[in-house]
Amino acid sequence: MTSLSLKLSGKIPDSAGPVAPSAGATVVVGMSGGVDSSVAALLLKREGYRVLGMFMKNWDEPDENGVCQSAQDYEDVARVCEKLDIPYYSVEFVKEYWDQVFTRFLEEYRAGYTPNPDILCNREIKFNAFLEKALSLGAEYLATGHYCQNFVTPDGQQLLVKGLDPGKDQSYFLYTLRDEILKRVLFPIGHLEKSQVRELAREAGLPTHSKKDSTGICFIGERSFRPFLAKYIAGKPGEMRTLEGKVVGKHSGSAYYTLGQRKGLGLGGEGEAWFVVGKDAERNILYVARGERHPALYADWLTAAELSWVSQAAPSPLPFECKAKIRYRQADQDCVIRSLSDGRLRVEFRQPQRAIAPGQSIVLYDGNRCLGGGVIRGTGPSYHEQGRPLPELT
Repeated sequence: MTSLSLKLSGKIPDSAGPVAPSAGATVVVGMSGGVDSSVAALLLKREGYRVLGMFMKNWDEPDENGVCQSAQDYEDVARVCEKLDIPYYSVEFVKEYWDQVFTRFLEEYRAGYTPNPDILCNREIKFNAFLEKALSLGAEYLATGHYCQNFVTPDGQQLLVKGLDPGKDQSYFLYTLRDEILKRVLFPIGHLEKSQVRELAREAGLPTHSKKDSTGICFIGERSFRPFLAKYIAGKPGEMRTLEGKVVGKHSGSAYYTLGQRKGLGLGGEGEAWFVVGKDAERNILYVARGERHPALYADWLTAAELSWVSQAAPSPLPFECKAKIRYRQADQDCVIRSLSDGRLRVEFRQPQRAIAPGQSIVLYDGNRCLGGGVIRGTGPSYHEQGRPLPELT
């Protein structure tokens, strides 16, 4: 592997250690009403810190069943904090969430992209507006229930590191956190596995110990996605075409679909299943092809913009080898960063990547250390466009 600059070395120095507040420090815990943030508060209380629970309300519309999930979650926060005997508060960032996260989310979909609102929410709300609120209340740190870790070197360099539980690691969603933010943030459960977190909650008698993990859009929750999106983006029916131009169906709006999607196409017939392999947002055409391993789904490289580096420094010298994820839960992929110019990064992969979706993020790693990442804006030609057979994938 080409060595990275010392500033971006993926090796975690032996002298580095977890960020540790001084005795008696005041820590605000961002509490969602789930088991992870509940245990984060529990562990900090046991360490002797002055702990305050704080709940964020960022969305004020009920779900399709008329249930206001935020009200139920706040009740759980109150029950946990009363059990732990810590004060708790509720703050509202509905306007900030709409202006800085949801509006951008809709703009990206209208443009034909597939955005990741969780990453934007972490950058703009949880570790910006919410952090500022915590500090304004006299707290010295903000803690959350994310499964990741941050270390600090003796010279004060902040390192963002994967959580111990590989199935729950959330560093992918946190790559935009730079060192000046990380020095004020604690991740108390990052060194634990999910099963251990639930066991700690059960042993402590926390009412959230068996609560189901939240899923869906950040702070909005689970929704029937297409009807939800249709409330904000009017559907414009159009054609589904094969790569040869044959019309094989109709769609209700190209914005509602993403590359690699199989479900919800309404296409059948003999042969392999149909997948979305391309979108033409301007002409409102959805391109489809049969087969999960169709060559049109695979490409060797991508470009990314809106770059963010944990250490606030781009990697050097180029090119260098590292690992990458182009979606959450994907196994780390071997790649080479070939160029960095005009605010864009070109990343080439050792193996073809399936369904690279512009609008999603690519996050770069050296070992377990998260270096940073960016928003995918373009891809290389697919294997179908190149007329090349897809190689054997390992």
